[in-house]
Amino acid sequence: MKNRVLNILLLILAWGNAFGQQKMGQLPMERINPILPGYFADPTIKKFGDTYYIYATTDNEMLASGVPTVWYSKDFRHWYNCTMEVPSLESVNLRNFWAPDIIEGDDGKYYLYFGNCQAGCNIYGYVSDTPVGPWEKLNKEDTPVIAHNYPRKGFPSLDAQFFKDDDGKIYAYWGTWVHYNGGYAVGELDTSMAKVKNAKNIPLGETPEPFEAAYMMKKGDKYILMYSGGSCHDETYNVRYSYSDTPYGPFVPGENNPILSTNEEGTVHGPGHHSVLEENGRYYIVYHKHDYPMTRGGLSRQVAVDEMVFENDSTIRKVVPGSKDLQYLVKSNAPKNLAFGATSTASSFYHLQSLQYDYAYKPSFATDDHNATMWKAGDNSFPQHLTLDLGKTTRIKRVMTQFEFAGYYYQYKLEYSADGQNWDLFADRSGNKTPGSPMVDDKEVRARYLKLTVLDVEKTGLYAAVWNIKVFGSLFEIPLSLQSKPSKEGPAAKSSNGKLVAIDAEDASLGQDFVSLPNKGNIGGNFEKEGQVSVTDDGEGVKAFHFTKGALVLDQAVPKSLEWNGSFTVATWVKNPQIAKEGECLFSWCDRFRFNLANSYNALHFNSGHYGAAAHLDGHFDMKYNNLPLPNEWHHIVLTFDGVVEKIYVDGKLDNSQVMTLASQIANAKIRIGASDVGENFSGHMASLRLYDHTLTEKKIQELMQQTEPKRAKN
Repeated sequence: MKNRVLNILLLILAWGNAFGQQKMGQLPMERINPILPGYFADPTIKKFGDTYYIYATTDNEMLASGVPTVWYSKDFRHWYNCTMEVPSLESVNLRNFWAPDIIEGDDGKYYLYFGNCQAGCNIYGYVSDTPVGPWEKLNKEDTPVIAHNYPRKGFPSLDAQFFKDDDGKIYAYWGTWVHYNGGYAVGELDTSMAKVKNAKNIPLGETPEPFEAAYMMKKGDKYILMYSGGSCHDETYNVRYSYSDTPYGPFVPGENNPILSTNEEGTVHGPGHHSVLEENGRYYIVYHKHDYPMTRGGLSRQVAVDEMVFENDSTIRKVVPGSKDLQYLVKSNAPKNLAFGATSTASSFYHLQSLQYDYAYKPSFATDDHNATMWKAGDNSFPQHLTLDLGKTTRIKRVMTQFEFAGYYYQYKLEYSADGQNWDLFADRSGNKTPGSPMVDDKEVRARYLKLTVLDVEKTGLYAAVWNIKVFGSLFEIPLSLQSKPSKEGPAAKSSNGKLVAIDAEDASLGQDFVSLPNKGNIGGNFEKEGQVSVTDDGEGVKAFHFTKGALVLDQAVPKSLEWNGSFTVATWVKNPQIAKEGECLFSWCDRFRFNLANSYNALHFNSGHYGAAAHLDGHFDMKYNNLPLPNEWHHIVLTFDGVVEKIYVDGKLDNSQVMTLASQIANAKIRIGASDVGENFSGHMASLRLYDHTLTEKKIQELMQQTEPKRAKN
C-alpha cells in the first residue's frame, strides 16, 4: 500500500508548481488571514458551548505528520493551541493524524476521527468526555471505523467528514485521489459511533473534477456536498460543490464552480480542504492555503476563513477572499496589544534569496499582529534576540509569544528595561520543554523595552522565529488554560561548523584492491568497500573512484547535527558517462524507505529525473537539475541546505533551489558514497567528496571547486 500511495503522488507531480522560476518578493496580505499562527491544514471547525475549536492536520514535516493538536478560542481572534493525547496503534508508532473530524454524540461524549496511512489508509476513531481529550480508542483492537478497500477494493479511506441529519442519522463522506478511484464514498455511522455501514460510491460525474476532502452540509431541504479539486500541492487546488435531495444523491453539480480558488494577487494560493461554520444565519468557510514564500510540495499550509454566501438553498456564490473583515464573527474584548507596530530590532534576520524568491523575514513582522509573516533569525545558531521599543514607559502585565512551530518547544528568556541599557528578568523559560502557542508569561512591571532571547529549540535545524509577540497592560481570561505535556526530547543537536567527511581518490593507489579507506573529516572512521568500487584512471589521466555496483560506507554513526532540519553541504567532483532517468545516487545519509514519509529522506543524485539533484522520497519534494550536467565530463556538484532553502550548484553556479523543511531520520542509517540504502548505484567516476554540517556560501563553493579540481597525471 505504501508504494501505491507513493506512485499516486508521483503521478500528480506533472501538475507543476505555481511559482516556478519567477522570483517573488514581499507580498501584500489580508490582515485577518491566516487566522492561526503556524502550519496547519484540513481544518474542521466546531463550536461547542461558547468556545470555537479547530482540529487540523499538523503540517510542514514528514508528509504532514506532525503531532495531533487542537486550537480553541472564545473570541475568534485569540487562538490557543494544545497537543492532544491520542493513543497509538499497537502495530505502529502513530505519526499520521490526517484530516480530523469530531462529533458530539447524543450521550454527551465527543468522537474524534483521524485518517492514517501507516497501517493502510484507514479512518480510526477515539472518544473523550471533553472536546480536547484525553482520548481513548473506540475500537480497542485497532479496528478502523472506515477501513481501506471500503466500499470497494482499492479505495483509500481518508479525509472522512461526518454529517448529522435532522432525523439524527449520521452520515460519513470520504475519499482522496478520487479521480483515480471512481468517486467519493458515503455511508451511515452506526449508533456505536465505531463503524460505518451501507456504504456506496458516488459516481464521478456527480462531482466533476474532484480530488479529495468531501464535506456535507444542509441548506433548507438541499444536501450540499462540497469537495476539493485540482491538486493540494499547487495553485490548482480549489473548492467545488454539488447538491441533492438526499444524503446519498444523486448529486447535481452546482453553479459558480469552483467557488474558491487561487486569486490573482497570490494572497490566497491553493485554497481547499475546508469545513463550514454557521453563526447567526451567516456561513463561514474555513480552509487552508499555502504559505508564502511557498514551501516545496505545498504542505506547509495555513488556515484561513472567509464568508460564504448562498444565493438560494442550492447555489453558492463565489467566495471573495479577504473581502470582509469578519466583524460579525470576531468579538474580542481583549485589551490593546501594546506591541502592535512597535519598533523592533533583532540580532539578525533571514534574507531568503533563491531562484524563486527575494524575501526578508524582518524583525517588524513580529509586531505586525499578522499570522502570514514572521521574524526569522539570520541562521539557525543560538542565542538570537528580538528587542521591542514600545515608545514610552508603560505598565506590562502579560507577554504572549507565538513561535514558528506550535508543536515543538522553544527555550527562551524575556527581559525588560526602562532605558534599553539595564535589563531585568521578566520570565525565564531557559529550561522549558513544553510546546504551545502562544507561550504566555505574566508579571507586572513598568518598562519601555522588551527583549526576547531565544536560547534553544527542540528540533535540530529549526530557527529562532516568531509569528507575533504581543504585550498587554492588563490580564484577561484565557479559555480552558490547557497545557501540552512536556517533551522528553532535545534540546536540538548543534552544528560543529566543521568538515565531517573528506575523501580523495588522489590518496589511494591506482589499481589498488582496497578494503577500506580513511575518512579525513572530523568524525573520522573508515570507508569500507561494499561491492564493486575501484581506483582507476578515467581515461583522460584523472585518478578517480570508479563505481559500478558498489559503495563506500562509513563505519561511524551519522552525526546528530544532520538529523531533522539540520544544515548541510555535500560537494563532489564526478564524471557520469551515461546519465540515467533515475537512480545514480552520489551520496546519502538517511534510509530511503524506512519511514516512507516524504521529507524524512535526503540524498544527492545525478540523474535526469525529478529527483536528479536531491531526493526526498516523492516528486513533490524532490529537486531536479534545471540544466542537466553533460555526460562524460567532470563536474563539481554541490547540494546545500541552510534550514530554509535547498540549493544545487553545478560548476560553481546556482542551478536550482527550493524552500524546504526537512525531518531527516538518521537513526541506524549509514553515510554512503555511490549508493543509497536500497541501491540506486552510481555508475561513474568520483574524484573527491566533502560533507559539512553547515552551509557553504557561493563564494566558498567556488573556492572549494578550485581547491579540489581533479588533477590529470603528467605524461
